[in-house]
Amino acid sequence: MSDDVRKEMVALLPRMRRFAYSLTGSLDEADDLVQAACERALGRQGQFQPGTRLDSWLFRIIQNCWIDKVRHNRRRNLVDDEDAMHAVGFDARINEQTEARAALSVVRAEIARLPEEQRSVLALVSVDGMSYQQAAEILDIPIGTVMSRLSRARRKLGEALERPKDNPDLSARI
Repeated sequence: MSDDVRKEMVALLPRMRRFAYSLTGSLDEADDLVQAACERALGRQGQFQPGTRLDSWLFRIIQNCWIDKVRHNRRRNLVDDEDAMHAVGFDARINEQTEARAALSVVRAEIARLPEEQRSVLALVSVDGMSYQQAAEILDIPIGTVMSRLSRARRKLGEALERPKDNPDLSARI
């Protein structure tokens, strides 16, 4: 891997971290995930094809590292209740001071509840600003699948924001 590619990789770290955070819901886990992905990329640098998009390759590695970790945790049943609460971004100690903060909290929790496939597409297109085509290439899925997953994710988030705020538990049962 040339020095130029390594410099580009360093420049991509903030985007990689945002993507990892959208998958994990935790900054600490996101940092660990980015580190693991960087180690994997450097260890397999011969697999990178010059002339292709480095960001696509790195995002795919991040996603694969995350899938590996989730599978490992499922097999080992390592996620306890505190980790699960942390993963969805829930913190009962935070007082929701403004309407915007309340909406953001709902959106974060709902994003964490989305299926992995929808969350990945949402992160790439809505958070990182990639085109549908770029997201399709990174995730190795058809562009129509990107569009449908993104549509379902946005619909779920919209429905969460439309729920009555007085009693969210009641609205979830309706």
